[in-house]
Amino acid sequence: MPAFRQVGEKQLPQEVVFMAWSPKRDLIALANRAGEVLLHRLANFQRVWSLPPNENTGKEVTALAWRPDGKILAFGLTDTKRIILCDVEKPESLHSFSVDSSITYMHWMEVTEESSVLTSFYNAEDESNLLLPKLPALPKNYSTTAKIFSEEKSDEIMKLLGDVRLNALVVGGSSGFIEIYAYGMFKIAMVTGVPGSCCGLCLSGDLKSLSVITEIQDSPDSEAEMTYFQLDTSLLSSYLPEVTRMARKFTHISTLLQYIKLSLTCMCEAWEEILMQMDSRLTKFVQEKNTTTSVQDEFMQLLLWGKASLELQALLMNQLTVKGLKKLGQSIESSYSSIQKLVISHLQSGSEALLYHLSELKGMALWKQKYECLGLDASGIEDAITAVGSFILKANELLQVIDSSMKNFKAFFRWLYVAMLRMSEDHVLPELNKMTQKDITFVADFLTEHFNEAPELYNRKGKYFNVERVGQYLKDEDDDLVSPPNTEGNQWFNFLKNSTHLKESPLLFPYYPEKSLHFVKRQMEEIIDQCLQKPADVIGKSVHQAVCMSLYKTSQSEDSTPQLFKLPFLWNDKTSNIHYVLFTMLESSVSKVYILRRYTDTSRSVSNGLIAVEFGNFLNNNINESSDSRCYSCLDAHFYDDETVTVVLKESVEQEGKERILAQLPLSSVYTDEDQEREFIWDSTKRLDEQSAEISTRTVFLENQWRVLENMKAQYVAVNGIRKVSCVLSSNLRHVRVFEMDVEDDGEAEEEEEEEEEEETTQIAAGEPEELNQSTDNQDSVCAGQVLTVPQLFE
Repeated sequence: MPAFRQVGEKQLPQEVVFMAWSPKRDLIALANRAGEVLLHRLANFQRVWSLPPNENTGKEVTALAWRPDGKILAFGLTDTKRIILCDVEKPESLHSFSVDSSITYMHWMEVTEESSVLTSFYNAEDESNLLLPKLPALPKNYSTTAKIFSEEKSDEIMKLLGDVRLNALVVGGSSGFIEIYAYGMFKIAMVTGVPGSCCGLCLSGDLKSLSVITEIQDSPDSEAEMTYFQLDTSLLSSYLPEVTRMARKFTHISTLLQYIKLSLTCMCEAWEEILMQMDSRLTKFVQEKNTTTSVQDEFMQLLLWGKASLELQALLMNQLTVKGLKKLGQSIESSYSSIQKLVISHLQSGSEALLYHLSELKGMALWKQKYECLGLDASGIEDAITAVGSFILKANELLQVIDSSMKNFKAFFRWLYVAMLRMSEDHVLPELNKMTQKDITFVADFLTEHFNEAPELYNRKGKYFNVERVGQYLKDEDDDLVSPPNTEGNQWFNFLKNSTHLKESPLLFPYYPEKSLHFVKRQMEEIIDQCLQKPADVIGKSVHQAVCMSLYKTSQSEDSTPQLFKLPFLWNDKTSNIHYVLFTMLESSVSKVYILRRYTDTSRSVSNGLIAVEFGNFLNNNINESSDSRCYSCLDAHFYDDETVTVVLKESVEQEGKERILAQLPLSSVYTDEDQEREFIWDSTKRLDEQSAEISTRTVFLENQWRVLENMKAQYVAVNGIRKVSCVLSSNLRHVRVFEMDVEDDGEAEEEEEEEEEEETTQIAAGEPEELNQSTDNQDSVCAGQVLTVPQLFE
């Protein structure tokens, strides 16, 4: 019986450039050359969802990484230099951010280090959940302007927070670009001084060291050199509890900024263009009328004497119409009420939560013994708190403008509606006809303030009037407000103006009466980003190079291979903190696997262990033992778990009909005697491929952990030792096969296969008996020890 059970196979329409298994579920994420990100299930390689390329995000996916809890998938795009965090449940982005370089590699790890301080922090309930009200869900009933954001529920935004245990997304790019993001959102380190384009990254579970593989190319014509660096990140590990608390706070802040951004998007959608109708109608009236009387005087005459000029009558009855006036009044009331609710329930609650977390962060920054060395700056956080305060003031100003506008428009439209009914000689209801002196004064004040012609406004905005005052707050522009609030006669403003002490007081939030809500929000985001940037700079500068090893030169023929499939492969043994580097080098037409392991434990006598592995003849038992034992070349190799490496092999002398092999290489068969592992003395003046003769070689004969991949030119493999699955990809990058790697004993396996057959029988339509029979035949043939492909099931 074959060692691994095939559970799916598919021919894909597009070439796959990267694949990554979910750490917690039987799901695999794929990225193809068309820029599409796809999610497939293990069973039958069934597609769950696909996210097509988007102008806002980008079209060239160059990296994939799963958050350790398997709930968020991150993918990097090199054309737009953006990283998108996507919900695993549906193809929607929860968060995105830009980086300064083209992304070439991403690695998302979870901190495994334990301490009593960390445990108490992990187990303690988040105080913000007790002290702050739950953020209300964002409304669904508006059209989306940018599909890249999830605009359905705030609960989905909260998924960004994830588990309390610290995890870190390590991002690598061209020109030595390396950044570390705590919880995938907050940048905690910006590493500099590593040359070349990043091909591999691995941050240790205790945060003490970062392994990096880079490709250094001096000129476009020269061969690239693969180099291994080990960087010391001991500042992160020394202050792990403080880093975790700080990162958690910053992640809360980033999530709240996203929530406020989406709330503002909802407000912009709630505001409608129909509200500008009054301004455009009055502007057209000014341009077409022949009299010298101003628009304000025309309406004043109608208010005082109940009579309108023929031109005003034509405007009201022919262009605005009674029906149009009612519709405009309803639109204004509906739109303003929606915006008002969003400001009160969403913007204010989000801003107050932001203020709470920033204030807590300021308290942490004042504890200099713990947080000063991490770059947490109290003055920068104070600036961020002030910026949030200014944003809250501007939101309250918008509420006041909405409130006064709703009152003004209601009184104005009621009066104008009655006047237009009289013009058309329709019956006016008695309750509408009643108008007190107070109502007349109210409408007169509204006309005086809002119906003044402004030629300078026409030069700026192409209109003479700005009757509608709310829309200007929602415009994402740098221009000043067209009609800022009138602060003349305001006793508080006069008091502040005359007080030299209070004018510059840090206790008072600065107020920007001339600016829009969007402008103040953007200013707040910039100040908070600046505040978050300093720890990344300080921690990044503390990272220094511990080891640099030049491995080998890549041949020009490899350039056609997708960058994401190229070895070397990095692995960190979380239990014993051993760093592994896995790569292949060609020697006498045979591609050997090289395993470099570096021990971070200083008490060991061996710090660099390097061994070469060649695969003996385990397939053709009838071959004479004296023949050349090096029969197989390694095409791809990945760590399956801490004790096993999964490899794809081909026969060294490839002939027609020779098949590729998927195999498991136990490290116990390589390191047969731990005590006899000898230190590899590295000559730093030479590359590793120039010292290959001095490297110990082990010839391994695999016993039963292998399987022939018939009718498939297998080239690459992606594995997940937690879920015990693997996915093999052919050299044309379109043909995939999925395997369960650890199969139970015969009896259990047969029972499970029978159960799966029954499930498939219920799932597949009754009108497809031929395919069903084929499926059953294939299952039986697998049990008989033969290997058959089943393409019919997966078309």
